[in-house]
Amino acid sequence: MEQENNSGSLSAEVETNKEVAQSLEKCFVQVQGILDQNRLLINEIDQNHRSQEPDNLTRNVVLIRELNTNISRVVDLYADLSLNFTQSVPRSQGSKVCQKRGHDEEH
Repeated sequence: MEQENNSGSLSAEVETNKEVAQSLEKCFVQVQGILDQNRLLINEIDQNHRSQEPDNLTRNVVLIRELNTNISRVVDLYADLSLNFTQSVPRSQGSKVCQKRGHDEEH
């Protein structure tokens, strides 16, 4: 009987670990998407700066603000990931990772 309980506990732990891993992967995919977008923004900002055309330089203001917002989102996602991961491991509740601040598929 004790072995059955241990087996059930082990199955629940394995399932929880899968949920935590899936939640972490989801968060990392979100972060990677933002970082990919930032790479494109940085390239466009660089091209605009090199062109020295007034319209392009004006556009850089908007692009830099967007880049700054994206960086803040990445910082928030990593903060959420860290907090939720540390909370989920002892309690075995990984499903909340990257959902605290509503960052699910904003873009």
